[in-house]
Amino acid sequence: MKLTLLLAFFVFSISLAIPNDLFSQNWTFIKERNGIKIYTRIEKNSDLKSFRGEAILHTTMEKLSMYIGNVKNVDWWDENLKEINVLSFETDKRIRYYLVYHVPWPLTDRDLCVEAKITVDPLTGEKVVFAKPLPNVIPEKPGRVRIKNYWQKWDLKPIGNNLIHVTLEGFVDPGGNIPAWLYNMVITETPLKIMNGIKSRVEKKP
Repeated sequence: MKLTLLLAFFVFSISLAIPNDLFSQNWTFIKERNGIKIYTRIEKNSDLKSFRGEAILHTTMEKLSMYIGNVKNVDWWDENLKEINVLSFETDKRIRYYLVYHVPWPLTDRDLCVEAKITVDPLTGEKVVFAKPLPNVIPEKPGRVRIKNYWQKWDLKPIGNNLIHVTLEGFVDPGGNIPAWLYNMVITETPLKIMNGIKSRVEKKP
């Protein structure tokens, strides 16, 4: 089942105020593949799991920023993304998107209106990107299930010698009648797919 295609839309991001206990819960290590460590945990007040991917990439912040938080470079996003509208954009500050994802029959297409905020530490160069739903901007439409419970966080931390410690965390409740056991079974593929996509691009040799 192509549920992983629906879940793999966590590739846009940024830093809003969020509850302190959100990131204090313990992560469970699941596997490591291609230098990417994958973790999950049960999201608070939910039967669904959130995910975490972690890796050290041989690249620069400039190269990473070409893909993460850049509205001009989205062609590497999920192939099932059928519609993307940039509602507003401020470089290294804020992005607002409206996204529509095609979901294979018998499931229904999903859409999401999201606000991503970006913060950059001027001393360390660390960039944090956190995204969450943006309500009451795009009306819900017939034939689409609106994603309402979602968050995603990128943390890009330079550690010297053209090495960046990259962390991707996220959660999505896909809505509708997708069972929790199925979601939880495939959720580990989401950060793996996304981070492998980034890794292959930023570490590509000229």
